[in-house]
Amino acid sequence: MISSNLQAVAWLVAGCIFLLSINQRQYQLLFATPARQTGVFACALVFMLLWRIKSGILPGLELHILGVTAITLILGWRFALLSASLASLLLAAFNQISIAQLPIQLLLSAYLPILVSYGLFILCYSLLPRHFFIYIFVCAFICAALIACLKIITVSVFYYATGNYNWFELSENYLYLCAIIWFPEAMLNGMAITLLITYRPHWVKTFYDKDYLDS
Repeated sequence: MISSNLQAVAWLVAGCIFLLSINQRQYQLLFATPARQTGVFACALVFMLLWRIKSGILPGLELHILGVTAITLILGWRFALLSASLASLLLAAFNQISIAQLPIQLLLSAYLPILVSYGLFILCYSLLPRHFFIYIFVCAFICAALIACLKIITVSVFYYATGNYNWFELSENYLYLCAIIWFPEAMLNGMAITLLITYRPHWVKTFYDKDYLDS
C-alpha cells in the first residue's frame, strides 16, 4: 500500500513537472492547430492501449510496452507529457488504475521515462553523427530498450524503498523481466519511428531533414 503522505508528495512532484513543461507559445499553437490536437490525442490513445495490455504477478509490478521513446521523438517532451497525462487519466476513469496508483504511474511510467528519453535524444543529437540510421537505431531502438529497463529498475527501487516488497520478491518476480521486455520495446519503438520518418517525416518533431538526410 502507498501511504497518503507519499501520494501527496508524488502528486506535488508530478504537478511541478507538468507545470514546468507548459510553454505558452506551444500551447497557443496547439489550440490553434487541429492537426496538432489530433496528434496529441492520438498518442494519448496509443499510450492508453499499450498500458492497458499488461501482465504481472504482484500488485504494482506490472509489465507492459511503454511506447514512450517513439512518442517523445514524435511530439517532443512537452506534448509527450501531456499525452501521457491524458492517457493516465483515461485509465483511471475506466478503473484500470486506482487514484492511489495514479501519481506513481505518472512519475515512474510516464514522466521519468519521457524526460530520460528526450535527454538521451539530446545527447545523441549533440555527440553522435546526425545520420538517418543513427536516429533509428540509437535514438529510437537502443534508447527504447534502455527506457524499458529503467522503468523496471525505478519501480523496483521505489517499492523496495517504501517497504512494499523485499529484495527477493522484486528480483524473483520483476527485475529479471528486463531481459524479456527490452527487445519488444525496442522493436516497437524502432519500427514506429522507421515507418513515420519514411512516409510521414513531418509528423516527427525531432527529425530534422537537413540534419539526418543531407549528411
